[in-house]
Amino acid sequence: MDLTPYVQAVRADLEAVAGSDEASLAIADRIGRSLEPSLQLRLLDALGQAAQELSEQLPAGRIDVRLAGRDVLLTYASEEPEPALPAADDDSGTARITLRMPDALKARVEEQAVREGISVNTWLVRAAARALEPRRRSGRRITGLAQS
Repeated sequence: MDLTPYVQAVRADLEAVAGSDEASLAIADRIGRSLEPSLQLRLLDALGQAAQELSEQLPAGRIDVRLAGRDVLLTYASEEPEPALPAADDDSGTARITLRMPDALKARVEEQAVREGISVNTWLVRAAARALEPRRRSGRRITGLAQS
């Protein structure tokens, strides 16, 4: 979903209120340009709130708001049961490894772990466990690429 038409509509509304006076139109244009980032952020906030409210009504899964450049995508994410993890204080049967990854990937992993409210270690353990699980087919899963 491209938010540009909605932002342009607000700018057109500002210009309509300004009238036909050249000075007023110039001021309305400057105000419209300065408000554009704030309007886009507010629209994203509204979409995020709507996605959260819809997610609360779903029996399983959630609606995610994702950004792809300037486009906003609403996607359905099924929630599969988390793999069983050893208790945090149970150190038996665990191993320590050193993992090297590009800084950009590390930053993305950290951001996702923060979003989920878990440690980076827990996030990586869960990601590895999910990657090793056999793929299950679910009638509720949506896959594929979206093109505009």
